[in-house]
Amino acid sequence: MDDILQLTLLYDFYGELLTEKQKQVYEMHYQNDLSLTEIGEELSISRQAVRDQLKRTERILQGYEEKLQLISRFQAQKKVVQEMKHIIDDMEKENPDAAVVKALSKMKKIAEEILS
Repeated sequence: MDDILQLTLLYDFYGELLTEKQKQVYEMHYQNDLSLTEIGEELSISRQAVRDQLKRTERILQGYEEKLQLISRFQAQKKVVQEMKHIIDDMEKENPDAAVVKALSKMKKIAEEILS
């Protein structure tokens, strides 16, 4: 399951950098859940050609991530914002001042928007 999640993130971040053919084969397999044989029949190519195209596309996506690190940075930022949200939760519980609670609630709302 981890591999599928990673491939989904890679495609979400870098999919637009692929050729139309690469996107088509990737989407048919991973999003439409078609088998390699079904894709081959649909595109009039061999099952092996479909497999090769998928593997090449996966390597391309992984190469983009190795160079650009967008997913790594996104996940790190998400973790930091989650930690910030927990700190805000603790501060809200400890502080009775209405103005501070209002400000903390606003910050918490921003953090939740970032996380969603």
